[in-house]
Amino acid sequence: MIINKQEFYVNGIKYSVRSAIEKDAKDLSELRLQIDGETENLDREKGEEFIDREGFEQLIKTDSEKSRNLFLVAVVHDRIVGFSRCEGIYLNRFSHKVEFGVCVLKEFWGYGIGKNLLKESVAWADFIGIKKITLNVLETNDKAIELYKRLGFEMEGILKNDKILADGKYYNTIMMGRFNE
Repeated sequence: MIINKQEFYVNGIKYSVRSAIEKDAKDLSELRLQIDGETENLDREKGEEFIDREGFEQLIKTDSEKSRNLFLVAVVHDRIVGFSRCEGIYLNRFSHKVEFGVCVLKEFWGYGIGKNLLKESVAWADFIGIKKITLNVLETNDKAIELYKRLGFEMEGILKNDKILADGKYYNTIMMGRFNE
């Protein structure tokens, strides 16, 4: 699905959040690779599950056409610096929910980009009648967990010893959800 572009000004940086378009595909491929190498908060290490330009073109096309999918990008000075996706589940028993994921370049943390990508996604989900948004977050990502709680998400479960990080230790994944009654 497509949403209208929104403008934000936070901590001296002006940026927009808009739906991804096909011409974003190459930049998104490069951006995802870079972000995966900047943080251990995501599921992938740099280069894993690589999506090339054509792969992102297909994701954008699919997400633009499907009513319960949303692909957003955050743009600073014509540069994509983050993105988020909501992916609907199209089995009847799960048709009331979407799964959410977000990533932002490390140099742009602290400008509310992740928060505004999430807020736009929540507003979209509420508007189209989605009842539940789910996400997973690494237990050590305290800022993200607090943000999700402020926006109405609750902890629903813990996947124990779910990930192995660079230090060789196991970490839990927290499953969170927001239900709109």
